[in-house]
Amino acid sequence: MLCWFCAEAARATCRLCGRGVCVEHARFGPYVLEISRSSVRDRAEALVVEDAVQCGVCRPRPQPVPIPELD
Repeated sequence: MLCWFCAEAARATCRLCGRGVCVEHARFGPYVLEISRSSVRDRAEALVVEDAVQCGVCRPRPQPVPIPELD
């Protein structure tokens, strides 16, 4: 796989969109692995990876997208 930006060999893929990135273009940020409801505090909690590889270009939507086809 090649880097999305410079076509050099990719060393990783963006955790959010899957684009290949080389060492120079790799960025790092949080990624939510799982969201669950705490039975003790009755609130939503997230399991987060702090330094997941990201491309820095993709923009995940801030709100969930309905998919009625799966209902």
